[in-house]
Amino acid sequence: MSSDNGPGDGGAEGPPPEQLALIRESVRGADVPRAKPRTWRGAALAKDRPVARVLVDKGVLHLDRYFDYAVPEELDADAQPGVRVRVRFGAGRHRVRDGRREGGGLIDGYLIERRDESDYSGPLAALAQVVSPEPVLGEELLGLARAVADRYAGSLADVLQLAVPPRSARAEKRASPEPLPAPPAPDAGTWARYEHGPAFLAALASGAAPRAVWNALPGPEWSEEIARAVAATLASGRGALVVVPDGRTAARVDAGLTGLLGKGHHALLTADAGPEKRYAQWLAVRRGSVRAVVGTRAAMFAPVRDLGLVAIWDDGDDSHSEQHAPQPHARDVLLLRASLDKCAFLVGGWSCTVEAAQLVESGWARPLTAGRDQVRRTAPLVRTVGDTDLARDEAARAARLPSLAWQAVREGLKTGPVLVQVPRRGYVPRLACAQCRAPARCAHCAGPLQAQDAGALRCEWCGREEHSWHCPECGGFRLRAQVVGARRTAEELGRAFPAVPVRTSGREHVLDTVPDAPALVVSTPGAEPVAEGGYAAALLLDGWAMLGRPDLRSGEDALRRWIGAAALVRPQGDGGTVVVVAEPTLRPVQALVRWDPVGFAVRELAERAELGFPPVSRMAAVSGTPEAVAEFLAAVESPPDAEVLGPVPLPPTLPGRPRRPGAPPPGEQWERALIRVPPGSGSALAAALKTAQAARMARGSGEPVRVRIDPPDIG
Repeated sequence: MSSDNGPGDGGAEGPPPEQLALIRESVRGADVPRAKPRTWRGAALAKDRPVARVLVDKGVLHLDRYFDYAVPEELDADAQPGVRVRVRFGAGRHRVRDGRREGGGLIDGYLIERRDESDYSGPLAALAQVVSPEPVLGEELLGLARAVADRYAGSLADVLQLAVPPRSARAEKRASPEPLPAPPAPDAGTWARYEHGPAFLAALASGAAPRAVWNALPGPEWSEEIARAVAATLASGRGALVVVPDGRTAARVDAGLTGLLGKGHHALLTADAGPEKRYAQWLAVRRGSVRAVVGTRAAMFAPVRDLGLVAIWDDGDDSHSEQHAPQPHARDVLLLRASLDKCAFLVGGWSCTVEAAQLVESGWARPLTAGRDQVRRTAPLVRTVGDTDLARDEAARAARLPSLAWQAVREGLKTGPVLVQVPRRGYVPRLACAQCRAPARCAHCAGPLQAQDAGALRCEWCGREEHSWHCPECGGFRLRAQVVGARRTAEELGRAFPAVPVRTSGREHVLDTVPDAPALVVSTPGAEPVAEGGYAAALLLDGWAMLGRPDLRSGEDALRRWIGAAALVRPQGDGGTVVVVAEPTLRPVQALVRWDPVGFAVRELAERAELGFPPVSRMAAVSGTPEAVAEFLAAVESPPDAEVLGPVPLPPTLPGRPRRPGAPPPGEQWERALIRVPPGSGSALAAALKTAQAARMARGSGEPVRVRIDPPDIG
């Protein structure tokens, strides 16, 4: 097993000398058994290229490199580049078999290449097993995985765990279908509503690689428009990949493609399919039997052959951000694929993220939008009401609705369903003083107080119960709900409209569709079902709660969620009305009223550029115990233009509550520091963090340190 090989993928640079020294020291310190060099005593080796270069499936940075193994003659035929193998790795009990000294535990890996000789002068251990002769790791996927690992300061093995699904022997034995001939280029269809829509489709069909940021018009046509973009790409003889946030969205694009092209032209890769079926579909894509893929986050690595288009829908959705190391974002992975494969790129949604606006501002992509007259014809009427009106309006006493919202619900129920969006789940999750509306906070740690199902007050940060709360601002003792959850809202609306059915859609039970009949549909953001024929009206309650989050993306995210709900409402010409309960003068509210998410994103981008915030700058978050963070920051050789912000304490994780990514374990106090660099220094920062983390792991430092590149939440 070689210890001198650098972790390249055909031109990538190896680790710095100081990291290699630590790697060699750690490997040589382990008693790793090896066969004799070039004699291979006791074993018949492959006559042609007897050395296999293997990536072991150990997601640790100081082992993020290739190791050389000998190829036994009996494994020669199956041990081809890209297959899964098992090798002995690390110290362990030794035994003598066929004249060879063996030891160490068996570990999975991928055979990267076969070579005539090894760069390592010592003896090599032999491959223990070829798990399957199916080559699952091609050169393109390997290059993409290496690029993602370098961008996010992660290990190649961790990225491949995300990119290659677990093996299913029965799926491998199943023959993939024969590829269908390329379909004819579709007509423009509803793409004609956009100024450059037909030209975009024509470019895809001709084999070109246009790059566009698409601001989709409200309504259900978006899924068919994506299907037409995929069909145009297939008509050029190339493949296409579409990544969407969830299974419900994937099902809509799947239905659009099936209706346009029929079955067999694309694969649907979602977790709902189950491991065996998903792996079978993935194999069909890798073998070239299927040229198009629609799927959720994990599909961003799908090995589509002759890739001609990568597309992502609603890139601001949290589901696109992977929670497993190295935590890549689907949009950034598809951007890498567009650059590596020189293919077309499309990012679309009803709203527009700041990252998408930056692609247009930099000139890398072109805008794909409709004219203002077309927007007015398809968008609903949006009206606003200040949240303080809830306390003064007599109509709000029945169901916490101001008169304007009450009227919109009553008129909407005459012709169809009405959507009610609430920003929280549960039963009164946030509390405030009923007199001055100051947030109710814990006397011990100033954390927010909550009362689940009318129980005792409890702090969300430290878990202490509060039995004698009083407001420190005005001295009041009465509490009110800052944000009333979906279940409580459904109860109140049910009492206000007793003859109307009330349906709820949220985390525990998400509705896909609702019929075109009068009903109240109470939903949390992202769980809104599609109404047949569109909603007659929509209420967006407690808007200030989303805008008031201490997060850099609060305004952008609030506007995205509002537009996502409002896009399900009928056009203004058909009576569609949206009422948002939020301060009318706030910029996200005004962007919703004008239906101008692109303008909001452009202004937000300009402000972040002035302040040096992402995506204009690159940023990394380093979290851990105070001692570990301080030690790590001292060891990182950051670029000269790097700026360290913090560290600051992180909110603790309560016992029994799910642990957020980067959050401390229950009972531990962690800190977080942010490292910011200007454009052009992001790669150097990632390399420096990876080197420091690898050296720390090689030394066996006890306290963990979490490193995340471009964290989505830096508030």
